[in-house]
Amino acid sequence: MQIETVKVGNLQTNCYIITKQGKSVIIDPGDEYSKIINKVKEKNVVGILVTHHHFDHIGALEKLEKHFSLKHNQKMSETLNYQIIKNPGHSKDSISFYFPEEKVLFGGDFIFYHSVGRWDLPSGSLKELKESIEKILKFPKDITIYPGHGPQTTLENEIPYLEYFMKKISFR
Repeated sequence: MQIETVKVGNLQTNCYIITKQGKSVIIDPGDEYSKIINKVKEKNVVGILVTHHHFDHIGALEKLEKHFSLKHNQKMSETLNYQIIKNPGHSKDSISFYFPEEKVLFGGDFIFYHSVGRWDLPSGSLKELKESIEKILKFPKDITIYPGHGPQTTLENEIPYLEYFMKKISFR
């Protein structure tokens, strides 16, 4: 799987373009429609995936859906085999896309390098975020995490930070 990162919008959202066996998928088209289209102009785009519906992750979504005659988060072919992991906390609709063959997870604003997503925004929940972290800690430790902002990381690298978060952050 080839993974390209396009930083878009004022919040520098990571929009990912993944390609496998000649088929490409756009993940989190946060803004800058023209910049994204320029990156995929030579590709066979078969899908658009969105980790959650905050403005910085869907700014170019509507235009891309029209351009490619696609609806986001529609299950795709076997070529791009992935699982959807529900991980609310940052938002009610937060999901991650896990590609088990490649051990790659596109997590949106769930887990960042040495941090987690905010839970104090509308529809966020500390309780749900902690439940989502407990769930992800059961996954293989060598997963590479591609977050919605910032650099990629691995689950193994994030475990100490996630465990610290789980112990030190409490409900108020």
